[in-house]
Amino acid sequence: MEMTFRWFGSKFDTVSLKYIRQIPGVKGVITTLYDTTPGEAWDRDAIKAIKKEVTDAGLKISGIESVNVCDSIKVGDADRDRYIDNYIKTLTNLGEEDIHTVCYNFMPVFDWTRTELARVRSDGSTVMAYTQEAVDKIDPSDIFNSLSKHTNGHILPGWEPERMSQVQELFEMYKDVDADKLFDNLVYFLNAIMPVCDKYDINMAIHPDDPAWSVFGLARIITNKEQIVKLLQAVDNVHNGVTLCTGSFGTKLNNDIVDTIYAIKGRIHFAHVRNLKFITPTNFEESAHLSSDGDFDMYAIMKALYDSGFDGIIRPDHGRMIWGEEAMPGYGLYDRALGAVYLQGLWEAIDKNSKQ
Repeated sequence: MEMTFRWFGSKFDTVSLKYIRQIPGVKGVITTLYDTTPGEAWDRDAIKAIKKEVTDAGLKISGIESVNVCDSIKVGDADRDRYIDNYIKTLTNLGEEDIHTVCYNFMPVFDWTRTELARVRSDGSTVMAYTQEAVDKIDPSDIFNSLSKHTNGHILPGWEPERMSQVQELFEMYKDVDADKLFDNLVYFLNAIMPVCDKYDINMAIHPDDPAWSVFGLARIITNKEQIVKLLQAVDNVHNGVTLCTGSFGTKLNNDIVDTIYAIKGRIHFAHVRNLKFITPTNFEESAHLSSDGDFDMYAIMKALYDSGFDGIIRPDHGRMIWGEEAMPGYGLYDRALGAVYLQGLWEAIDKNSKQ
């Protein structure tokens, strides 16, 4: 298990590499070229530059999150092959720079959905939260405006203003894309990129849909164990794998996270491990990583990863905003650093107990 930390780049992140380097056990970052547009090929010199910045700080790039998949690929329009070629160029450049893990998603329009970015908890911390009732009352074109005042001045991944200004056009693009078509387009995309993944040993790790059900009537296809297994069987290549995000997959309470870990062992290339607190099945808030602060058994999750032979990269996921910090919602330093140390403590205890 390799503990890492997400970092958006020095131009976009309030958390510096210097501070990340001081988190015990964290040797690598999960980063991206945050100012690229989905569909464009990543410039190798730009990859080299960010790699050098990370290396000079005493860390390494453990993986990329994300090389975003553009909408033409997701809807399967006439331009998709051109954009797939760009994606292959990006993967080639990453492989040439010795970067071997890419987290991505295949969610239509919204990469993730929350209805609150700063819900105040009883301890005074603030967290991102979701209520289906709020979604049902809002026009999708208005959701960005309803959240923008709580971004602390940051551009949220998947919620870029230029993209949100085209929400109505995006909904029009997806109007005839049901779950079957979306799945077929995903398989087409993966089959096209597997040769370059094989050449450079690049693990593609799909991120579960967040939340794990349809939002605004849009199709969702990575929401449960059965759908994940179906995808892994459809493109039966070890480089076609999964990002196990407990906080996304776990939004659906009947998803058994531990059972799913065992069902897809060997194909989990990346893990985001975090906790959620449910008020109702469709009203949840993000919590501290500690088991007792939410509804997930974090020990059981980490033990399942350990027992199933997981040896990939892992990171703490969205944290609370605590101790007066102002940062991108979910991505402050303090609570995620606490989460990284907590998860490593669980892993150490599991490892030592297994050897007794």
